Amino acid sequence: MENLKDIKILILAAGKGKRMQSDLPKVLIELNGKPIIKYILKSIKKAFNQKPIAIIGHKAGLVESKLKDFCSYVIQKEQLGTGHAVLCTKKECKDARHIIVLSGDQPLISPKTLKNLLKKHLKEKTKITFTTTEVSDFNDWRKAFIAFGRIIRKNGEITGICEYRDASEKEKLIREVNAGSYVFDAKWLWENLEKIKNNNIQNEYYLTDLLHLASKEKEKVEAIQIESHEALGANTKEELEILEKFAV
Repeated sequence: MENLKDIKILILAAGKGKRMQSDLPKVLIELNGKPIIKYILKSIKKAFNQKPIAIIGHKAGLVESKLKDFCSYVIQKEQLGTGHAVLCTKKECKDARHIIVLSGDQPLISPKTLKNLLKKHLKEKTKITFTTTEVSDFNDWRKAFIAFGRIIRKNGEITGICEYRDASEKEKLIREVNAGSYVFDAKWLWENLEKIKNNNIQNEYYLTDLLHLASKEKEKVEAIQIESHEALGANTKEELEILEKFAV
């Protein structure tokens, strides 16, 4: 595998826990007695034994005081979306050839999945490699995936991700969803990140818009499919309860 010095790992950790009815930053909300971000930190350590960069915002000082030197930190002063969050780390990642981007509130991603994602990226020499999962339906615990972005394919090739809020009724029926972990070719990432626009319902700069850009430029995009429970996140108390059933 590529020298890990050429790789930077970013964790998106700037969000509020408002839908949890909590004033805590979302990544500090507890899952079975420990902050939710601690699970992904453990997987990163097992997979790569590298200190990640946490992109923090809401109550940044509190996040730093809880996680101490498990991470280094970059502050996203305004929450303008995931694309903007990654852009905030450009200086810290200047020597990296590949950038891994993970969500601080997806605790169940295994070290094996993280390794497989990077392995696929390096083997296929893609501009973007990311995780998807396919669900049989959106019932029972799988209803947590209703609001996930849908994977758009043409003749089997990935052409983009359509965020749920921006999806048509037909697109909402797609059962392959974005599982939210990415590896980017660093040079391509920095060349294209500032091209994305915020003309969507949230007025945010979506990292996922880079897939449309790559597809338009006929660049190679690949995905690995992962177990659905690994893709679960925590946006609501109900989703946290679902995670508690799977987390160990």
